[in-house]
Amino acid sequence: MFDLSGKVALVAGAGRGVGAVIAEMLAAQGASVMVNDLFTDRARSVTAKIAASGARAISVPFDITDREAVQTCIREASDALGPVDILVNNAGVPPDFRPAEFKDMQPADWHKFVDLNLFGSVHCIEAVSAGMCERGWGRIVQISSVAARGTFRAGTTMYAASKSGIEAFVRHYSQEVGACGVTVNALALGRVERDTGEPDRRDSSGIPVGRMGTGKDVGAAVIYLASTEASWITGQTIQLNGGAYAS
Repeated sequence: MFDLSGKVALVAGAGRGVGAVIAEMLAAQGASVMVNDLFTDRARSVTAKIAASGARAISVPFDITDREAVQTCIREASDALGPVDILVNNAGVPPDFRPAEFKDMQPADWHKFVDLNLFGSVHCIEAVSAGMCERGWGRIVQISSVAARGTFRAGTTMYAASKSGIEAFVRHYSQEVGACGVTVNALALGRVERDTGEPDRRDSSGIPVGRMGTGKDVGAAVIYLASTEASWITGQTIQLNGGAYAS
């Protein structure tokens, strides 16, 4: 069950943390994996780890906000590994992110979030979805946030707005490609352990199951949505937060 053998997955933002775990878990289920990250060394490190397990993987470092780079790199990677069957859009936080209230932000700061979380994700979807429709099968999983529908914390207004935008895109785009055998869904994450080597001062207070989420929790949900068994689920945003928020 949930066998992904013969499938090719692209995970955007997979150089560390949750994205890296998603890439590794997809590989463990039999998928060949394209590991994307903005930083080449991160992408190569995760790729090497997957390859050491015996699975097929290649690193595809590019900036998802650059539409031309997205199309070129995915095309070249597809020549080497095969066309993308599964897309996981995990990139979502600008490298220089610092919480800031809207009154203290400039338009350039707004664009960082919209360009990454909305247009960056759309660039990746555009690059792979036509091929999915032609082949009659595809899975698109968008990583979103509880911030898109519920209040989160001060200083994340534009982050939340950009996540709300991509969730709306998921709902509507799913209607366009459903008949092609392509499903499009989002996972809205609550507090998940970062596992990036950086201090994490958050705790599990207010989470009914009594703990923060892990990369494996997210990876398991991605594997299900990426599977053949999930063919009747599309256009949905699934709240993945241990019960801390329900929409």
